[in-house]
Amino acid sequence: MVVFVNRNLVSASDILHDAVKNKIAIGAFNFSNMETIQAIVAGANELNTPVILQASASAISYIGFGYINAMISAASEESAVPLVLHLDHGKDFETCKKAVDNGFLSVMIDASSLDFEENIAMTKEVVEYASKYGVSVEAELGTLSGVEDEVSVAEGKAFYTDPNQAQEFIERTGISSLAVAIGTSHGVNKGKTGNPRLSIETLKKIKDKVGDFPLVLHGASSVYADVVTKCNSYGADIQNAFGITDEDIREAVQNGIAKINVDTDIRLAYLGAVREYLARNKSNIDMRKYLGAGRDMAKEMIKRRLKTFL
Repeated sequence: MVVFVNRNLVSASDILHDAVKNKIAIGAFNFSNMETIQAIVAGANELNTPVILQASASAISYIGFGYINAMISAASEESAVPLVLHLDHGKDFETCKKAVDNGFLSVMIDASSLDFEENIAMTKEVVEYASKYGVSVEAELGTLSGVEDEVSVAEGKAFYTDPNQAQEFIERTGISSLAVAIGTSHGVNKGKTGNPRLSIETLKKIKDKVGDFPLVLHGASSVYADVVTKCNSYGADIQNAFGITDEDIREAVQNGIAKINVDTDIRLAYLGAVREYLARNKSNIDMRKYLGAGRDMAKEMIKRRLKTFL
């Protein structure tokens, strides 16, 4: 098992309970390369807030555990704030085990597509293994629609978290945090009407059942219109792109959401900056220039989102 020796690398449990008490949320941002890791850490440092760096199974396949460990180790040395390395949407026990064995201090087992008892059984298996190494475990109850990396759920197959099952699920599995479905979705298309809203009433009912237990919001990108417009003005073709309003996010944080996942917003900000740089610098062949532009804009997006969580 890989073990990082650095005070800045912590488990999610170390920071999420404090977030609930202080009615703030910790930003959890997906990374796919060195530049996005740099952007996440730089943005968190500038706002002096802990942050979660998370990788999906497809990102791990693309980068490799060895490179991830080296980059996270370097990031932790430069960071002035606590960092969490988290597996996003682990689909089975083996995926989560590999992440634990390779130094991740937080993992998510996503068995939400299974029935209630099967979800509990798979989640317990992951918790039992991870707890041996002090690794926190997130699970999901309810299902979000949308498409993003390994996640692909048709809108008609999504369903809200049942508040009456939430406390039982937490008690029987021993998880550290629970991802709830209250109206978000993965990807850029978060609502056919262009005005997707969170069910804050469902969230309040869940919180009434679970108290101060840390709740997680997936698929929470805001998909800002100005960012989409920029992408499209430089040649992208992103249609019917809608996100969750900052107002809904703030209300969710006040009602128990302690961790908020963001991926699409980073992708859009990065894409817009790279497309703009290439359009304005047609003779450039230095990838550091356009990747650097993407990194800088991703950092600004991360700061923009973090300000709505704190």
